[in-house]
Amino acid sequence: MHIFVTAEIGINHNGDIGIAKKLIDAAALAGCDAVKFQKRTVDKVYTKEYLDSPRQSPWGTTQREQKEGLEFGQEEYEEIDGYCREKGIKWYASAWDVDAQKFLRQFHLDYNKVASAMLTNDDLLVEIAKEKRHTFIATGMSTFEEIGHAVEIFKEYQCPYELMHCNSAYPMEPEDANLKLIPVLREKYRCRVGYSGHEEGTLVSICAAALGATSIERHITLDRTMYGSDQKASIEPYEWMKLVKGIRSVEKILGDGEKRLSPAEEEVKKKLRG
Repeated sequence: MHIFVTAEIGINHNGDIGIAKKLIDAAALAGCDAVKFQKRTVDKVYTKEYLDSPRQSPWGTTQREQKEGLEFGQEEYEEIDGYCREKGIKWYASAWDVDAQKFLRQFHLDYNKVASAMLTNDDLLVEIAKEKRHTFIATGMSTFEEIGHAVEIFKEYQCPYELMHCNSAYPMEPEDANLKLIPVLREKYRCRVGYSGHEEGTLVSICAAALGATSIERHITLDRTMYGSDQKASIEPYEWMKLVKGIRSVEKILGDGEKRLSPAEEEVKKKLRG
């Protein structure tokens, strides 16, 4: 089984297309299947009161300046689309509002993503499900009832989906991973279940792969000390090399569950059983 590995760039590009390209390079070099971004229509996602409130950032002194400074537009996403094609890696994005999802549609992406924060946004879920593209649905902060409701929307529109077990703390403590929920979700909703992680390091993600996660998503950064709320819960390029290598090793170690004798075991059998 091939585990689909996504390096989430998210907003770790800090509004700089040059940084975004370096992160795409790192993900491609590590052997990731895809990179993921986040797309918001700032005035639709946040209230005016919130956007007008103070926040010190490299872009100014308000929340609006910070949010808009992190947002890529048409020109940047056209460049991202072309660059990913050049590098031979897929890209997709999690939309945080209906207008953002409509914006992404122009790129004819193979995948969609429902962020944990958006799992209860029915209007957005319907907009995504109508596209009938394979959709990763993160389940952080959600109850079984909320997950079930989202699943029913995707079933109604006959849209292929895959749940992703997730704990939305940034960073997440390893003891809060609760990876045994992966097989529980798989059994309860009769679907593929991946893992979206926000912990430091690679061990939890490797364990998720060993528990049968069909996809792994982790944040990628050039440097965890860079400005940004997601940087600390991200992993750096050298760790990505280690992570993807570990995931591919897990795939081989798990095998296919068929009972057969390996050539080496056949030789031992000849010696010990005659």
